Amino acid sequence: MLLVAALATGGRDQRMVAQWATSLGQSTQLLLVALVSACLSAAAMAWVGAEFAALLPRRAAQMLVAFALAIAAAELAMPVRMKAPKEPTRSLAALGAVLLARQIGDGARFAVFALAAWTVWPVTAGLGGALGGAAAVALGWAVGDAALARWPLRPLRIALAVCLGIAALFIGLNARFGAY
Repeated sequence: MLLVAALATGGRDQRMVAQWATSLGQSTQLLLVALVSACLSAAAMAWVGAEFAALLPRRAAQMLVAFALAIAAAELAMPVRMKAPKEPTRSLAALGAVLLARQIGDGARFAVFALAAWTVWPVTAGLGGALGGAAAVALGWAVGDAALARWPLRPLRIALAVCLGIAALFIGLNARFGAY
């Protein structure tokens, strides 16, 4: 839960929710859509991670975890550039679909994928990912776009990317050269 909350801090999904809360108002419906999206994306990535890992031998599953963490590190290292919406839609279904699509490929959800693949327990990884992702989007909704832009999120995301990259390296080396 804490890992996903940290990895989602300053992410595209959190910034989108902050922008929408600023431009559309802090409605409870917007918060509910963001929370449901965080739960669905975490559940999907946890299920997929566990299913892939169950198909693979243990060393191959470890390599899958290393690749997922490396992808998460790369996504975290990329700068987050958000454009202000020119004509924000008022359709919560459309906002939810866009948010869900963003969340499926972000670094925090790849960490959920990696944790589910590592443990082959998608329920705990999905639950922790849902709670951490929900906390991140709720924070974005609560503080808004202007306050979130003042926080030093870029150095935090770079530091987390380095940590995930090192973890991916060691897990990958263990999968390749470790003794079993």
